[in-house]
Amino acid sequence: MNKENNTILEGFSYFDLPERKAKPRTTGINILIDRGVPLENLKKIIIPYREHVDALEIGPEALISNDLLERVIICNEHNIVPFLSGIVFEVFLRRNQFADYMELCEKNQIDTFMVSDGCITIPHAQKCGYIEKLSKLGTVYSKVGSKDSAHIIPPYRWIELMRSELECGVKYVFAESREAGNVGIYRGSGEVREGLVEEIINQVPPEQIVWGAPQKLQQVYFIQLIGTNCNLSNIFPERILQTEAMRLGLHEETFNLFTTEKEID
Repeated sequence: MNKENNTILEGFSYFDLPERKAKPRTTGINILIDRGVPLENLKKIIIPYREHVDALEIGPEALISNDLLERVIICNEHNIVPFLSGIVFEVFLRRNQFADYMELCEKNQIDTFMVSDGCITIPHAQKCGYIEKLSKLGTVYSKVGSKDSAHIIPPYRWIELMRSELECGVKYVFAESREAGNVGIYRGSGEVREGLVEEIINQVPPEQIVWGAPQKLQQVYFIQLIGTNCNLSNIFPERILQTEAMRLGLHEETFNLFTTEKEID
């Protein structure tokens, strides 16, 4: 712990806190999920709390809200990476409209892309081909895992897919969870598939993995397992301060992780 290097909470000198570097950062990232939050509400969260938000994953609702560009501009003004969710990519791909997807991104000044196959079935070589194409245009994220709870992927296959997609050029590989946190790396109850997660982090660099963790206890699990600077996504906008407080040990769930008990006068 190093309060002098804790640039997010500059001037907060009452006691030591885990080190949380200022943006732009490559680890310890917070990615919010935007599933149709009214634009004015989004502004009220992003603007005052911008130092705690690294990226915004914009869902398909933005395709019918007629304010996608405004959302992107808000992000760009506050050093937040905007990108369309994997389901948007899949919606276009399912209709054989990849060129239209690229046009949508270009029109709305989006140069970070999410490639996923959680709802569709395509050969993995084809998925990697899309990653390579988009890598020439900007930054690419990918997502591994199915949104179908009945489709169980064995750990060795998770590792193979993640490694392969990183080799193809993705910056981060996301572990599927859905916004409910009940598929992929989780059981239907929301419980973490701990054996799977531990095998993954033993074989894939944790700093290149983003864990979908919409539920509080799921976030706590990864903070405990990997540390304060684990990468988390599927964070609901209204919970960003709670997530950051947990990273800093300023929450009852992580209170004992980053503090040493001292004698009370």
